[in-house]
Amino acid sequence: MGAGTPPPSSKPEDDPDPSNQSATIANQTPAFTGLAHRKKGTTVRSWLVLDSTAQTMRVEAGKHSIMRRTGLPGRDLRILDPLLSYPSTVLGRERAIVINLEHIKAIITAQEVLLLNSKDPSVTPFVNELQRRIQLHYQANQSEESAIDDTNCIIRTTSQHLLPRISQLLNQMEEGKAEEKQGGENQEGTKILPFEFVALEACLEAACGCLESETSTLEQEAHPALDRLASKISTLNLERVRQIKSRLVAITGRVQKVRDELEHLLDDDGDMAEMYLTEKQQCENSSTPSLNELDEEDEVVEPNKDDSTPAEAPLMPCYEGEDAQDSDKPQDHSFDAVTGRDSHVSRSSSDHSLIGKHFNVQELEMLLEAYFVQVDGTLNKLSTLREYVDDTEDYINIMLDDKQNHLLQMGVMLSTATLVISAFVVVAGIFGMNIHIDLFDQDKAGMPEFLWTIGGSTAGTIFLYVIAIAWCKYKGLLG
Repeated sequence: MGAGTPPPSSKPEDDPDPSNQSATIANQTPAFTGLAHRKKGTTVRSWLVLDSTAQTMRVEAGKHSIMRRTGLPGRDLRILDPLLSYPSTVLGRERAIVINLEHIKAIITAQEVLLLNSKDPSVTPFVNELQRRIQLHYQANQSEESAIDDTNCIIRTTSQHLLPRISQLLNQMEEGKAEEKQGGENQEGTKILPFEFVALEACLEAACGCLESETSTLEQEAHPALDRLASKISTLNLERVRQIKSRLVAITGRVQKVRDELEHLLDDDGDMAEMYLTEKQQCENSSTPSLNELDEEDEVVEPNKDDSTPAEAPLMPCYEGEDAQDSDKPQDHSFDAVTGRDSHVSRSSSDHSLIGKHFNVQELEMLLEAYFVQVDGTLNKLSTLREYVDDTEDYINIMLDDKQNHLLQMGVMLSTATLVISAFVVVAGIFGMNIHIDLFDQDKAGMPEFLWTIGGSTAGTIFLYVIAIAWCKYKGLLG
């Protein structure tokens, strides 16, 4: 190493110590980690989960986690995004119902409800009401299950002493269960809705109640403001009515969208059938063993078909004079048998696959129709208020037109007066001219002649004005 060459340790950019490099990397790592965490955390939101027992739990979950939990596609979750503007929507999917009604953004499954904006103060009353309804639903189910268990216990106890009537009691029990499944009634005779319908009803009631409350508030503010404007047209009253009309248009659009959504659901039985989440889940659970049994039976039948086909073929005789096509009849019959069996299996599987697509939607239809009538009534109130606003605007326009007509008439009268007075100005101009006439001669003309001249000119001017106004009224130019 030369004398002029500096030692390696004198270079500030080279640090041979590995511990210093590790410390530098460690100091830089938290910055990148925090940045990545913030970038990843932008899609993580707080969800309030209410299960079927009315227990609440707050969950921090991302979009993909909610998709796996509910089975919803990403486009359905965009409807609930608070950063995006989507109209009121109710979507029924395979495993969940997506609710976007006013301030309520929720996902309803067969066992739980997920609320997105539960921290909003306007949603707090809805959460309390939903929790109360779910609690009542859970208690009703528990009482129904206990009643069924007691009935089974009584039947088992009675069957030990009444053996001849055991079959009759069992048949009655099966009929009772079938009626109970179809009607879904408890001991008091009131229907027990499925869990998803209880949550859906709470959402619809909250949304419809919110719209109706805003409509009532708007009505209370609109009528006095419109009456004040009708009595006195001023800038302040016009500004109040303008604000009320803007609110009226906005609320009408929201109510109309909710009404259209409910009407669309009522018109489509398929969309309503998609909302029977509990029954679809029960049908899937009950159809799975049946499909497995069909597969096992198919596996047992197919080897026998292959073994019997070559053995049965030589047993069929073929006589002279018959067509060669007749010798193929056993094979055709065997093929028809196999085809019939396969078609039976395919029909069975298709029937099982369509079990969840055909439900009696009368229960849900009645539920939706009740809130459809409520929303339609709210829309009628808004329509009546809109007509009142339009009538007030027409009345104001009529008043303004009438005032404008009065101003125009006044303008005509003033113009006519100006025209007539101009004739009197001619007389004044004559007196102002430097000419010699007998009227200016003081010896011949005195004051009386001058006064007669002025008086006659004034009377002539007034007479001309009256004649002009009478002609205008005769022609309809003045009212």
